[in-house]
Amino acid sequence: MARRPLPRILTSGQSLTRMANSASLARSRELARTAAESASDVFHPLIVIARGLRRLGAAGRGRWVATPREHRGPTAFFIGACLLVLCLVPYGPLLAVITLMAAGAWAGRERTPVETGPGEAATERLRALYEALVPYLCVDGDPSPLYAPDGDWERAFPEYAFDDSGRLERLQLKYPAYFTDGEDGARTRIEQVLYAKAGRGREYHFAWDELANQLTLTALGPLPTDIAAQRFVTSPGELVLGFTDPDFVQRTLPVTAGEETRDAPPVVWRTGPRSTEPHLLALGQPGTGGTTLLRSLALQALAHGDVLVIDGGGAGEYGCLTGRRGVLGVESGLAGALATLEWAAHETERRLIAANRARQAGRPAPEDTRRPLWIIADRPTALTHIAAAEGRDDPQQWLQVPLRHGRAAQVTVVVAEHFESAELLSEPVRAHTKARVVLGPATAEEVQAVLGAPPHTTPVAQVPPGRGYARLGTAAVLRLQVPATPDPLDDATGQAHRKAVLALLPERTVPADGAGPAEPAGGKKSEDVRPAGGDRTVGAGRKPVDFRKVDPRTSAGGAGAEPAGGSAGAEGTPREGESGGAGEPVGAAVRAAHGKGGEPRVVNGSADASRAES
Repeated sequence: MARRPLPRILTSGQSLTRMANSASLARSRELARTAAESASDVFHPLIVIARGLRRLGAAGRGRWVATPREHRGPTAFFIGACLLVLCLVPYGPLLAVITLMAAGAWAGRERTPVETGPGEAATERLRALYEALVPYLCVDGDPSPLYAPDGDWERAFPEYAFDDSGRLERLQLKYPAYFTDGEDGARTRIEQVLYAKAGRGREYHFAWDELANQLTLTALGPLPTDIAAQRFVTSPGELVLGFTDPDFVQRTLPVTAGEETRDAPPVVWRTGPRSTEPHLLALGQPGTGGTTLLRSLALQALAHGDVLVIDGGGAGEYGCLTGRRGVLGVESGLAGALATLEWAAHETERRLIAANRARQAGRPAPEDTRRPLWIIADRPTALTHIAAAEGRDDPQQWLQVPLRHGRAAQVTVVVAEHFESAELLSEPVRAHTKARVVLGPATAEEVQAVLGAPPHTTPVAQVPPGRGYARLGTAAVLRLQVPATPDPLDDATGQAHRKAVLALLPERTVPADGAGPAEPAGGKKSEDVRPAGGDRTVGAGRKPVDFRKVDPRTSAGGAGAEPAGGSAGAEGTPREGESGGAGEPVGAAVRAAHGKGGEPRVVNGSADASRAES
């Protein structure tokens, strides 16, 4: 049977192409698309509800399959009882349908897919960081290297986080077990690479976990600088050096910053007989907050003890303390510093002897030996230069006894010095100051030389005043921000900070103008002598005493003991009803001398010092 040829319209490709591209067919396709979109818009709620009901049905079916067979009967009975109650309640079926539709609409809504994993920029940053670590963490012969060129960085970085600006905020990396993580040099190389690749200009904390072979890098934010001087909630013998990161201390204190009150993590320094770090040394560059730290400690110490200040720089930064209750003296001259430090050494010995005799007699220690005495020396090496030029004793030699025996005698020594003069500090000062503070910009080597351990953060070049590192004994190195405690007598001090410091100062026992005697709280008169140069020496209302002639053994022996200076030494012995020892004003030995021009001036100290000064 002969085959019939196909119609020409089916054998010709050009005809099919013309039909497909014809105007009528294109118009029909556009109408169909428009109708479909309109129907989709109109029936979108029904589509969403149907999708939600399907999901709810699938979830209910899965829950029923997961239900044990012995529990299916009670479950079915409970569901039937609920349906019966709905049927009997007025408008129950209608409410059930409405609730079911609402649940279906909620379950069928379109959810925005959550992007997991880092973005393209974050991936490139992590890959670059991984490739930079390959030369340091890869060795030849490793059958399964964790770090290799063009390797898998996801194996090495199990955890990572970026901030809103796309900078690395936290990174946890693994390293091979054969890496020498116990050597400081190897650790330093890895930390330098991470610091360079993660972004300079920020402080990073490195936490090494040798047991799990992991290193955690955390970008630290700046410490708060809005905390000013105030009354901190501490017990006697506890002083707040500053504030640090919340993850490195287990204690917080309520502080007032501006108009708000919040909890801040402090660096608390404990002093007294049970302290393992009874004395403190602070080093830093000029203008980095060393004087601010000492002024803050002095204001806190005045709440429970007496303070003696040696201002070696002579800049008058402690003028606000002059004439205040509890301030035994503020000395900036060589003669006054020698006399007061010598008295402090004798006072330490007197306290030890008095406490020892009281213990041997079965009595508690005298009250004057239990009141804390603080010796604050700011730049004592400046006086060392002057003493060497004049051929006199170094004032630091009188700090040896308070440093060695101050913990038992309730005497605390705080020294602040500049880096360029640190070599002039005496050996007792270096050996007995276990609490250390480094302020201002410093390299890791300088911090390690002072604190005895390197910082676990990357030091930065630009820091605000009062910013540094602190280490108490053998504890960890902590970041530190000293509370803002400027000089209230400085014109550049803000009004808010001036009021905060003045609110912490004790009441005056000497009138500010020095016009005449004032009546202190104890009812005894005190004298205020204005030396040449503007400094004031506090008399505190007791008779002058020559500290060089007071024998600590006789002064501690009782009222019947006669000191080695005759009646002059007897005047230095505390009378009944008066506080002795630490309460004896250091600036009480005031002697008048005449300068070259015949003008009268005041020399603080003993008669020998007065003769040498004149």
